[in-house]
Formats: sequence, C-alpha cells, structure tokens
Amino acid sequence: MLSIPHRKLNKEEFYGDYMDNCIFCKIGKGEIPAQKVYQDSKVLAFLDLKPHTKGHTVVIPKAHGVTIFDYSDKQLQELMVAVRKTMDRIQKILSPDGFNVGWNHNSTAGQVVPHLHVHIMPRYIGDNGGSMHSIIKNPGSMSVEEVGKLFKNGRFN
Repeated sequence: MLSIPHRKLNKEEFYGDYMDNCIFCKIGKGEIPAQKVYQDSKVLAFLDLKPHTKGHTVVIPKAHGVTIFDYSDKQLQELMVAVRKTMDRIQKILSPDGFNVGWNHNSTAGQVVPHLHVHIMPRYIGDNGGSMHSIIKNPGSMSVEEVGKLFKNGRFN
C-alpha cells in the first residue's frame, strides 16, 4: 500500500529535491498505480487514498511544482479546466449533491505532499461536513477596512 508522510515538512524538505521522490510525480508518470478519474496530457485526477468522502479526488498537474506560484498562467488554466472536467465525471457517475473544491497552500495550511494538488470533495445531503468557512475562524485583529488599506496602498507584506 502507498504510504504518504502525514507530518509537516521543514522548508528544505518541502522545497528541496523532493521532486526526485515526489509521490505525485510518480503517480503522474504511471510508476505508481492510482484509481484514475480523469486524465489528459497535462493533468491527472485520481481517487484519494485516504478519502474524506465517497469520490474524494485529487487533481494534479503532471509537471512538478509545489504551489500555484510554480506554474504559468497557461498551466493553471489547464489545471482548472481539468478540475471542471473531473467534477463533471464525478457528477455523472456518483451524483453528489454538491462539492467542496480547493487546495492547501504550503504546510501551514495543511499541504502534506509538496506537489500542487486540488481536492475535489463530493458532498452528499446528511454527510455532516462543513463549508470552506469551517476551516478556520480567526480573522485577526485588523478590521476589513484596515486590511483593505494595505492593498490600496500597495503594501503586500
């Protein structure tokens, strides 16, 4: 059985030469088997090995990158089109009542495998899951207006 480390990686591990041993790269190349949901020349979608819901699917670019900042706009567009096509397949085959779709960006946000991947979680009436708003509830001490001023003034740090 495939084993994915479920621990926070330090920065060197997260951004280091992990690419040579990247489990998602190996799945994308067909070196490790996966239950495929969708595939094209640039993207692969497969069932998560530790699903949180029936049909929980992971969509990956076949090219290695850790976060969205490692990909071009064209690659991200291809990824999102594949996410939609994957959701369409899931909808036709499993008939969920809804979806949660997103990704964890860096280990602080819960990213375990250092390869960009989008989670598609089919939702079913009565599954007791939550919305994206249930991930965190800590808006910080600044008001929305104060945060908005940072963007208006061009200060992004």
